[in-house]
Amino acid sequence: MLDIVLLPGEYAVWRLAAGTALPYALSSGLSGTDVVTVSWTSDGISVICPADRVPVQVVVETAWRCLRVTAPADPASTGSLAALVDPLAEARVSAVTFSTFDTDYLLVPAVRLAEGTAALQRAGHRVTG
Repeated sequence: MLDIVLLPGEYAVWRLAAGTALPYALSSGLSGTDVVTVSWTSDGISVICPADRVPVQVVVETAWRCLRVTAPADPASTGSLAALVDPLAEARVSAVTFSTFDTDYLLVPAVRLAEGTAALQRAGHRVTG
């Protein structure tokens, strides 16, 4: 069982062409609860951030809600992401995941949040927020 907290506000998943500079507005004035992650590859730059930080004229996915596993991640443990994603897959709720040094995050479409959190709770996880 994992303890999961729902972060406030909507999040967006978007991309930039490879080699593009990140917009300054992405990192300026972030609050203590905001989460931003950037994946930089030769194919392009993928960004997950609060929806109000997305620059105009970029390719953006639908609105997402962000869930954070509250306990620090143990790099030696296995199956924690599967324990999150499997119940969502069974409920046919899309998910995007990413990990930091400290923990795991999970995005579910905002329009499917109630179904997603219910699926996680049926799997034995505690969801708050």
